[in-house]
Amino acid sequence: MKIALIGYGKMGKAIESYAIQRGHEVVVKIDSRTLLKNTDLSQCEIAIEFTRPELAVDHMLHCISIGIPVVVGTTAWKERLSEVETAVLEQKGSVLYSSNFSIGVNLFFMINKELARLMAPYKEYKASIEETHHTQKIDAPSGTAVTIAEGILEENKNYTQWELTNDTNAIDQQDLAITANREDSVPGTHIVKYTSDIDTISFEHVAHNRDGFALGAVIAAEWLGNKKGLFTMHDVLKINL
Repeated sequence: MKIALIGYGKMGKAIESYAIQRGHEVVVKIDSRTLLKNTDLSQCEIAIEFTRPELAVDHMLHCISIGIPVVVGTTAWKERLSEVETAVLEQKGSVLYSSNFSIGVNLFFMINKELARLMAPYKEYKASIEETHHTQKIDAPSGTAVTIAEGILEENKNYTQWELTNDTNAIDQQDLAITANREDSVPGTHIVKYTSDIDTISFEHVAHNRDGFALGAVIAAEWLGNKKGLFTMHDVLKINL
């Protein structure tokens, strides 16, 4: 594949490395100093987008308008998802997005939903989510934490919404607490806990580096190919969530 990297920071460079290892060619690199609309993408077969929430949707809409499939790893833009859905449908576009491209994290999502279903009858256990990322991460909570929360809300009707908080004891019983920490050089850690007066059940995913995200994005691009529609990493891995 001939790939356009929209976003050429640390993640973009990691994606480039895996793309080359897997026999692909990066023909366009767009950093923060370059406007996508002023860039010639005619030689590109697919784009991979890791930028900022306020830019991601416009980047997707541009790629759809010129017929280039796009894989999107930027998070915190889903309030505009309907715009993307409409553009994909009307222009027969190709978009694949995910809050996290790591295979391990997507398996974690599946386990999380199953545990939420199992825990739903036991109201004495209070669920909570804790995420820790590097200090350069813009959004809080992370897109991965939000996906985890959405999975719990779907399977456990004891909770009506999630709330970002520093004090899990200070929120309403029906709210699902998310705590976000920022520390130097932490690729990403997510912990789900169910706590009662008697005991605590917890499980976590710890990313050791960016490699899982980068490799997953390249695998997603390979899968997307000439497909038309709006997809997620669940479609790539064929995980029935």
